[in-house]
Amino acid sequence: MYDLRVLRDNLDGLRDQLGPRGKDVAWEDLRKLTEDRRTQMVQVEELRHQLKKGSEEVARLKRDKQPAEYEMAAMKGLGETIKGREDQLRLVEEQLAHIALRIPNLPHASVQAGQQAADNLEVRRWGTPPHLTGTVRTHWDLGEALGILDFDRAVRMAKARFAVLTGMGARLERALINFMLDVHTTQHGYREVLPPLLVNRAAMTGTGQLPKFEDDLFQLRDEELFLIPTAEVPVTNLHREEILAEEALPVRYTAYTPCFRREAGSYGKDTRGLIRLHQFNKVELVAFAKPQQSYEELERLTSHAEAILQGLGLHYRVVTLCRGDMGFSSAKTYDIEVWLPSQQIFREISSCSNFEAFQARRANIRWRPKAGKKDAKPEFVHTLNGSGLAVGRTLVAILENYQQPDGTVTIPAVLQPYMGGIQKIERS
Repeated sequence: MYDLRVLRDNLDGLRDQLGPRGKDVAWEDLRKLTEDRRTQMVQVEELRHQLKKGSEEVARLKRDKQPAEYEMAAMKGLGETIKGREDQLRLVEEQLAHIALRIPNLPHASVQAGQQAADNLEVRRWGTPPHLTGTVRTHWDLGEALGILDFDRAVRMAKARFAVLTGMGARLERALINFMLDVHTTQHGYREVLPPLLVNRAAMTGTGQLPKFEDDLFQLRDEELFLIPTAEVPVTNLHREEILAEEALPVRYTAYTPCFRREAGSYGKDTRGLIRLHQFNKVELVAFAKPQQSYEELERLTSHAEAILQGLGLHYRVVTLCRGDMGFSSAKTYDIEVWLPSQQIFREISSCSNFEAFQARRANIRWRPKAGKKDAKPEFVHTLNGSGLAVGRTLVAILENYQQPDGTVTIPAVLQPYMGGIQKIERS
């Protein structure tokens, strides 16, 4: 949420800066509520001043042993008036917050204009597509033929967009999780976290999932708890309402969790396979940095996600998302897209974003400069996160890129120690 002073003093400037990115914001309602809040605050402060002066007069009369019944009754009535006005002010502030929480983050100056994926800019590529002979099969055909993927049973026990991994499929998923966590903790310097899979409304609001994206979330029926759509939510909220020491920054965490999404806006997309499920596994990277460090940290975090694909020998590219294709909370995002031979296209496997102070302001996460500095008041940190990586999509890429003409799948060398030395997946 933006500072209320920005909404009060620079609403038109903010609207112009967001451009089409702010098309869904009720700007005129916001303007009226901002003006109402300002007017009512002035009125409430004036009434409080009157109450203070009147209370002082009542105290003086009592000290002088003079009648004060009339003044006391007047102050009681004034107190009730103030309470009513404060209730009105609270209602206006709630309505104001309801709209303000739906204003997306401002893009960084380096982010290009554009409204769709076609406007994204490719930054770099790594590796080359594999040379596959024979018929190139999809990951779902390969998985079902090998007996490691089962979609029909998943539908019977749940519904569409769920999957069952069995045998070497389940083992490969587990191997990928362990490989990713090991690399990020032992080589990249992240601290591992195992957070709750259920979080409250405040946590979801802090990272920007609420209130705008409530339809995409799974919520418990009888409690104000939500299944997490990504580990970004609980891990970012580790430091909610906290002040971090300057010398502790940057702080870096990694977490493996299942993730849960309704995929409410993706009807008809990726209905087959593992690309777009309601439940999937992901290893997340989260960082907290000083504002002057955060874009350097974004490059670092992105390189760590890339390192996993490089270790697996998977061809990929990195693109900068345009303003219209970025997520709600992001100021700048790199998407990492892995090559899928069956479709002859790159598909997203990680998004690495700098949110600047957008999430920190909503969750009240600050840092305090070292003592002795000229301005040592706490400031909002910058938060960052990225997938390091989406595990199911990585499994998809391995099945398709390492498929063999006989229907088996070679296991990348770095994963073989996690697979007990097994070198290939074949029908058992």
